[in-house]
This record gives sequence, structure tokens and C-alpha cells, in this order.
Amino acid sequence: MSDEIAPTQLIDENQTGQSPNRVFKDLAAGTAGGMAQVLVGQPFDTTKVRLQTSSTPTSAVDVVKNLVKKEGLRGFYKGTLTPLVGVGACMSCQFGVNEAMKRFFRGDKPNPNGLLTLPQYYACGFVGGVANSFLAAPIEHVRIRLQTQTASGAAAEFSGPWDCIKKLVRAKALMRGLTPTIMREAQGCGAYFLTYEALVANQMKNGVVRTEIPGWKLCCYGGLSGIALWLSVYPLDVIKSIMQTDRIDQQVHGKNIVRVAQNVYAKHGWKAFFKGFGPTMLRAAFANAATFATFEMAMRLLG
Repeated sequence: MSDEIAPTQLIDENQTGQSPNRVFKDLAAGTAGGMAQVLVGQPFDTTKVRLQTSSTPTSAVDVVKNLVKKEGLRGFYKGTLTPLVGVGACMSCQFGVNEAMKRFFRGDKPNPNGLLTLPQYYACGFVGGVANSFLAAPIEHVRIRLQTQTASGAAAEFSGPWDCIKKLVRAKALMRGLTPTIMREAQGCGAYFLTYEALVANQMKNGVVRTEIPGWKLCCYGGLSGIALWLSVYPLDVIKSIMQTDRIDQQVHGKNIVRVAQNVYAKHGWKAFFKGFGPTMLRAAFANAATFATFEMAMRLLG
């Protein structure tokens, strides 16, 4: 694929930034996409996190069986309220910044075809990922704490999201895992949006208007984009999960990325950095198919 994206007078008005309400519409569509991602992807994410943070060898099948047996189907959606609101905000930020960066690169005098180069699309996603990291790190920290909590009632460490937040803030640990989150989101979102926009542009090159790309294709493009994201950053996510499930008061796995990686490798070898990889790839395909399809449909509805 060449570095210059396809020609198009075919870019639709909602991509030009001419509407004074454009930013609001971008954020609203991003929020809708984020909520769709959580509802579709939460069971896969819960399985992934428990695999990543398990202290004993296990498999996705065993995790699912034990979770259903001990906690019921609702166990897959433990901690969902936080990501439903939080991931909606994260995706709103991620997509909003990405769209703003696309308008920035087009400038006051956009090139005749209206589209950007591949490096520019990567840069848009990269900046959106960095901006999103400062929301994603604390939101995911709370979600992971609740997802990995197996006790209930009085024996539970956290009674709910708000109790978890208060305890993490008190321990000055809410932002733990920010550095690997920034690294994951920057590279991951760069690959994510680059893949999606390249696939969309390939359709537009063949004379299809963006708003006329069928929903099933948007789902396919979104799924492939999610897979591209996780293929490029998965070990970082494992390290982040370990840091965010470590003891709140005293970290035993290490206080930085390098130390955590060294400890994990010394104890479990390189395979430990790919624990939960299967559920993550399944989640990436389904959840991001829902994300992009919902985002595009929302943009079309909002005009």
C-alpha cells in the first residue's frame, strides 16, 4: 500500500470540521462506541485479566468454568459500571482527539483528495492514545481490582467502584500503571486508527462514499483494527495488569516496567507476557467491530 492515501472528493462533510458542533458530535459518537465496546467485550476482558494475573498455570477454559461455577454469569460483568462510564469517556477522548488531529493535518487548505498520508493517520491515533492514557490508567485500575476480586459481602476488599477509588486514592495508588498505559495507548492507538483509516480509504479509492460503506464492512475493519492494536502492544498490557493487581500498600512485583518485566521473566519465562492472549484476540475482533460500527453509525445519525 502506498504512503499516500486514496483520492477523494468522496470525503463526507462530517469529516471536514465545518460544523460548529463538530467536536461535540465527535465526542458523542466516541462515547457511544466506547459503551458498545464494553458491553460486547467485558466477558472477554474479565477472562483475560484473570489469566494475566493468575499466580498458578491455568487456561481460558478453566477460568471460565471456575468463574461460572463460583460467581455465575454475572461474574463476567463484575466492575462493568466503571468501564461503561469510564470507557465511554476514554473512547470519547480517543476518537475526539483523533478527529481533531485529522482536521489539524488537513489545515485551512486541505489537499484535493481530502485524506491524509499513512504516517499522519498513525500520528493522529498516537496523540489520541496519549491523551486517553490519563483517563484509561485510573479507570482500568479500578476495573481490574474489581474484576479480580473473588470474595463477596463482608469479606470483599472493595464494596464497589467508589470504595475502590477511595482506597486507591488514600494509598496514592490510583494512577499506578500510568507509564505502561501511555506506551500501550500511544503505539496501540496509532496502529488502531492507521489500520482502520487505511481500510476505509481503500474503499473510497474505489468510488465508495464513506457514509455508504455497509455496516458489515465497518465491523470487519474495526475487528481487524483491534487485532492490529493488541498484536503490537500485548506484553505491555500484561505488565500493566500485574502492576495494577499488585498489593496496594507494598508492590511485590516491582515499582516500574523494567523491574516487573524482569521479575515476570525470571519466574515464568517469556510465555508469561502472552497470558490471556487468546481471549484478548477474540475480544479485539468482536468488541472493536462493535466500537467502529457504532461510532460510524452515530456520526451518520448526528450528521
